[in-house]
Amino acid sequence: MQHTTAPIACIFDLDGVLVDTAVYHYQAWKQLANSLGFDFTEAQNEQLKGVNRMRSLDMILQWGGIEKSASEKDRLAAAKNEQYVAMIQKMTVAEVLPGALELLTALKAQGIKIALGSASKNSSLILERTELAHFFDAIVDGNSVSSSKPDPEVFLKAAELLGAEKENCVVFEDALAGVQAAIAADMMIVGIGKAENLPGAQVVINDLSEITISEIEALRTR
Repeated sequence: MQHTTAPIACIFDLDGVLVDTAVYHYQAWKQLANSLGFDFTEAQNEQLKGVNRMRSLDMILQWGGIEKSASEKDRLAAAKNEQYVAMIQKMTVAEVLPGALELLTALKAQGIKIALGSASKNSSLILERTELAHFFDAIVDGNSVSSSKPDPEVFLKAAELLGAEKENCVVFEDALAGVQAAIAADMMIVGIGKAENLPGAQVVINDLSEITISEIEALRTR
């Protein structure tokens, strides 16, 4: 490969990779489902990983066998987000996932470019509450893209902002939609979670404490 001499760049998803906000999404969606008269399970919540807010709402309404007009959907999505934002306002550095702080610190120390590539529209608040914002050279989130994962837009935009070639970018993802987006973007992929849930990732780890910079750089030769 002709680009092996160029430095790698790292693009991180947020929820489930750097911080654990899935529990808050789950609680907020569950409250919404319950208010509409049906339940929402943790297994269903797993299916919403990496999916944007309106698409998530559509899926939940479908599971509940409920139809709503576009304006009602907007109102429900806004209500869910209000609940969720109220919860994440109370987040602290304690909610940064294992290994995340150490890996970001090591990447920064070596001058490796770091971007966020997340569907979240609340990423700036979460990064501020968890004191991670200063690590990022670029932030691409749900406020700056028009297509959600598995569309590769979020990762391609991140690479562009970092001034990195896509083949030199490594994406860190915990969701199938995110892995598919990274494959579509022609990037290297580190999956966080269970291998059977993340087909296409070159390497799968439980959390960021299980990978080193040299192992990340070695992905180019795989």
